[in-house]
Amino acid sequence: MKPANPAAVPGGREGVRVRRASLYLAALAVAFLMGFVPMWLQARMQLSETRALQAQLNVMRLENTLAAAALLAGRGQYEPARDAMTRFYSDLRVQVDHPNSLFGPEQKEGLRVALSGRDEVITLLARSDPASADRLAALYVTQRPLLRQVPGTPPN
Repeated sequence: MKPANPAAVPGGREGVRVRRASLYLAALAVAFLMGFVPMWLQARMQLSETRALQAQLNVMRLENTLAAAALLAGRGQYEPARDAMTRFYSDLRVQVDHPNSLFGPEQKEGLRVALSGRDEVITLLARSDPASADRLAALYVTQRPLLRQVPGTPPN
């Protein structure tokens, strides 16, 4: 006795087609993953490296802004120096207060000392006081080592 419908028999033509389609889909998924996973890992590594470089850049910008303000004040250009110091103090405040800051607790304490003199330094620059150049030079000398303690920042 033969079944009325040969496709209804387990293992018949329809079953073979379903298994073959499943096999093709599985092979396609494996091929996709073989291409996707290495690229995803590389992208994660690049993102991590980019974040580290961005952090280093932020620290170097802080140092350069402070140095530029000291040089400008030394040349008698007090208004650009005041603008640079305002930027320096704003950026430093963001870095010190950020929960994922690059700075350690000791560094933050030292940098807070610089932040505590903000109003006095800005006032000296606003008055075009020649003493501001010496004050900024001293601030640069004291803060530079703290800024250079960030991991990955060049030592000199």
